[in-house]
Amino acid sequence: MPKKTLKRLMPDPGTIKNNKYLGLLGNRLHDNNLWYLNRHSAAGAFAVGLFCAWVPLPFQMVLAALLAMTFRVNLPLSAVLVWLSNPLTMPPMFYFAYRLGSFLLDRPHHYKHFELSLSGLGSAMSSAAPPFLLGCLVMAIVSSATGYMVIHGLWRWTVARRWKQRRRNAE
Repeated sequence: MPKKTLKRLMPDPGTIKNNKYLGLLGNRLHDNNLWYLNRHSAAGAFAVGLFCAWVPLPFQMVLAALLAMTFRVNLPLSAVLVWLSNPLTMPPMFYFAYRLGSFLLDRPHHYKHFELSLSGLGSAMSSAAPPFLLGCLVMAIVSSATGYMVIHGLWRWTVARRWKQRRRNAE
């Protein structure tokens, strides 16, 4: 299941190699390990992609591509997984991250007085940034580790099940 399903869902390597933003990476995109799909590269790609999905910066795909190249994991899968945080999912994800960070820092998660002005926005951002960033970091680490372990385990389970079926069919 994993390899066939993931290959079907992944974008074409040529499309990614010709992407104008990723073209800045040059010949490093031609490393075969970035396009090969096995248990380690898929699990690593899930870890990279899920980690980058929680990074509250624009151009998360570029960060995912750089990390995929650094760790030599599947680049298309890493880049696609970043889109788990899209304009529809970002507000609930980042609100949850903020609430988690507020809980971990033992801070109240609401504002009693908010003034709609530049100084009011600045004070709100300065008090909201630490819990928000901590929550994003914790969720990035947790989802990255969980994604790695789940894909690694699912891949092993699928391969073991197929081997068991082959043995039964051969008998």
